[in-house]
Amino acid sequence: MDVFFYAVPGLIMAVAVFMAVAVIRRSLEMNRAWSSGLTAEARCLRSFTTTSGGAGDTSVSTTLHHVYEFRARDGRTVRFEEKNGPATIIEGDIVTVHYIAERPEKATAHTPSRGKLAAGTVGILVFCGVIVLFCIGFMVGVHGFFSMDDSSGGDDFEGTGLPF
Repeated sequence: MDVFFYAVPGLIMAVAVFMAVAVIRRSLEMNRAWSSGLTAEARCLRSFTTTSGGAGDTSVSTTLHHVYEFRARDGRTVRFEEKNGPATIIEGDIVTVHYIAERPEKATAHTPSRGKLAAGTVGILVFCGVIVLFCIGFMVGVHGFFSMDDSSGGDDFEGTGLPF
């Protein structure tokens, strides 16, 4: 039974760490694209939204996606999808994209804003860190509860560690 109190927080911590790694990876990709100096004009081929949530009393979350196509410097035609772009960009619009020569499919149409990127990344990392610390604290507390010292002088009730 006490394994449950370790497995669930362990799973929550794994998800938080995975989320932190994904946020760091995307932040580094955007920063590299902005720093590369390579830009191209891209056409918005499609924009669409996805929704999540809404079951029961949960709120609905909507994410805006854009699909862009551009020609890289080496002549390749590249298509990529990006989340959370500006709502003012519609199909057929021309935008400037930033990309790195080695991986043009990791391009971004977001305008360079390193301060906002850093603040958002740090905020999410702090949130993930708080989740991990809470889970560790919970697991330490559960461990302390289940491993009470039996030599406290009293009789314990059927191996629970409780003196009654």
